[in-house]
Amino acid sequence: MYCILLAGMPATGKSSLAKKLSAALTLPVFSKDVLKERLFDTIGFQSRAEKVRLGEAASRIIEDCADEMLRAGIPFILENNFDDVTWPTIQALFSRYDCIPLTILLTADMQTVYDRFVARDQSPLRHRGHVVNNCYPEKEPRTAVVPLPFEGFAAAMAARGFDRFDIGGPTLRVDTTDWSQVELADIIAWVRDQITFSA
Repeated sequence: MYCILLAGMPATGKSSLAKKLSAALTLPVFSKDVLKERLFDTIGFQSRAEKVRLGEAASRIIEDCADEMLRAGIPFILENNFDDVTWPTIQALFSRYDCIPLTILLTADMQTVYDRFVARDQSPLRHRGHVVNNCYPEKEPRTAVVPLPFEGFAAAMAARGFDRFDIGGPTLRVDTTDWSQVELADIIAWVRDQITFSA
């Protein structure tokens, strides 16, 4: 049995790739951000601390989902940032099952990631639960989204360790700085090669 872990910094394209892989490989996807949005819309938050707790709850829920899928022996895709805090829990989870984790680690030039991150947060399509920190649902008028300076963003990315996730098993690093250079067929071929090799 195998499982695909989609990891990497925010704004590297994990959610988009997860949807494409899910369709191509006919696998269910469990995404932390999707769960966070459900929690934001259902429970909401009144402070930054409560928002962080909702994020932690979303992580616990996808870990529970992964546990159930592993117990049932059903392959799936798990999509999350997987920082240094969540890494040990995921590693311990997979150590309990006869499952090969195939990690696809998305990376990109830091300035490109920052530009995407800021543009995404400024977009009217971005779920507001991700971008406001003091109250959700928001009181009108909406809170302006003030971007974190580049230096602070880069330092936070390095400190949280998104780019060094590794729980063992095969890993494919994919540079998404220029999406036109990323071939979905190559990623799918890598996954299938790993499945065949480990069978």
